[in-house]
Amino acid sequence: MTEYSDMFLEELVRTGLLTDTQAAEIMDEHARSGKPPKDIVQEMGLVTEDQALDIIAQLMGAERVDLEHMSVAVEIIQTVPGSVARMYSIMPVAADGNSITLAVSNLVTPETTDEIRFVLSKDIQFAVTEPAAITNALSRYYGSEDESMKDMLSSLESELEGAGDLLESGARGDDIASMEAAANSRPVVRFVNLVLYQAVQDRASDIHFEPFEDEFKIRYRVDGALYEMAPPPRHLALPVTSRLKVISGLNIAERRIPQDGRIQLPVAGRMIDFRVSTLPTQFGESVVLRVLDRSVVSLDLENIGMPDDIYQYFCEDIDKPNGIMVVTGPTGSGKTTTLYSALRRLNTIENKLLTAEEPVEYDIDGIIQVPIHEAIGVTFSRVLRAFLRQDPDIIMVGEIRDIDTSEIAIQASLTGHLVFSTLHTNDAAGAITRLIDMGVEPFLIASTLEAVLGQRLVRTICNNCKTAYQPTPEILQQLGMTEKQVGGRPFYYGAGCSYCNQTGYKGRRGIYEYLRVKDPIRDLINKRKPTLVIRDKAVELGMRTLREDGIRCILDGYTTVEEVLKYT
Repeated sequence: MTEYSDMFLEELVRTGLLTDTQAAEIMDEHARSGKPPKDIVQEMGLVTEDQALDIIAQLMGAERVDLEHMSVAVEIIQTVPGSVARMYSIMPVAADGNSITLAVSNLVTPETTDEIRFVLSKDIQFAVTEPAAITNALSRYYGSEDESMKDMLSSLESELEGAGDLLESGARGDDIASMEAAANSRPVVRFVNLVLYQAVQDRASDIHFEPFEDEFKIRYRVDGALYEMAPPPRHLALPVTSRLKVISGLNIAERRIPQDGRIQLPVAGRMIDFRVSTLPTQFGESVVLRVLDRSVVSLDLENIGMPDDIYQYFCEDIDKPNGIMVVTGPTGSGKTTTLYSALRRLNTIENKLLTAEEPVEYDIDGIIQVPIHEAIGVTFSRVLRAFLRQDPDIIMVGEIRDIDTSEIAIQASLTGHLVFSTLHTNDAAGAITRLIDMGVEPFLIASTLEAVLGQRLVRTICNNCKTAYQPTPEILQQLGMTEKQVGGRPFYYGAGCSYCNQTGYKGRRGIYEYLRVKDPIRDLINKRKPTLVIRDKAVELGMRTLREDGIRCILDGYTTVEEVLKYT
């Protein structure tokens, strides 16, 4: 994609629509956000949509068409299944024998062109039109997405029957050639693309492919909860797994040890990163894909949902010249997003930033990011030691796991660096006792730790089906509240609608507790006091607990009692 992006920007510079400096800025933004350069230049108001589309048409050797005012015959629409049209954001506009013309609104890479040609088994040409015209045409000619999913699954069934022998030998894993042939067969390629497309559309954070003795399950994690999709036939497990391994560059012959890889694919008009992990199980390999969609995750500190007072304190503390800042919470509580948001804010010309991560989740321009690789000895402690010789101002360590890492982090902060890291503890106060349990001297923690941010992600109520109710005394008792504290304000829940897949929830937001290490807390650390004593003192000094921040979210109508009780 980068090569095509360069060609597009070079053409804009050549025609005088952009300067070299502007082109470089757009390339940086493209690398950071994953947005196509065409969208960036339009958002910045540097080029009109017409000018951008003319240049795309010229680069692709395609003509411009007015799809909005065209009428496309049914037999032409039938040449491209709805799911394929949506996956690649393409619209058939003409067909002649075995050749079809597809309308697109952005540059299509040679790799994607080959894949579309293979999936449709036709020769293809392109025409260029506006993005809005494609979106409108897709819903006008192909109906709702649910319908195209059903059509796709039913057409897949017939294709699978046709490719039965090939898939059978691939599913048995008779030899590498038959496995590869099954993985690259048209129905399997289309099926995997459909699953990835659906996951991105549903804003899933993870996709699970799970083989069992009699079935092959596929589940999506959306807003922290898992949902199962209609299971494909059991014999598809190996071909589908092999397909995922092929596109993520893994060894399909190796099924005995876990493997990790990465996929970058255009889905519905934007580049999406998937992190791939395979795990050998009793009935085949389980594969989990982490979806890294940069257009969904906001890495701006203002947008991650901190209460105003915590946001204010956090900004003050991350501007300090040295010290340690710890973000704590279980896996999937948004710790990395919070740390990235802080780093983005501090990422200026005056600061040298280094991060050690396992793995690097988002590439941020201007920050030197080092992936941890334990198998070859690239450990957190080893990388951290090397960091200190790289003249950094700010260091982020993905996780403090052992005494070695924690001591080097403390040494870094004592020598004038600001250090960010994460810990897996239940609350902010627990981070202090966790460090002491690792073997760190309390006086070192007391002199270097600036603050601990504890956080959780709770699901937010769907605005479409939000329903008010008056809480019962039992509910208030569970929350530790009185009717006087509620003051007659209603609580809310989601009744369930098509917009939120009948779950009652749409999206997530953070709840936080912020423990600032002041002198009274330092005294307790030096005396090795337990978590409870430290927490009580922090509350006395003004800290709101996770439960209290959760109650604030309930009273403000953001989330439900069940979510807050589940996570605090």
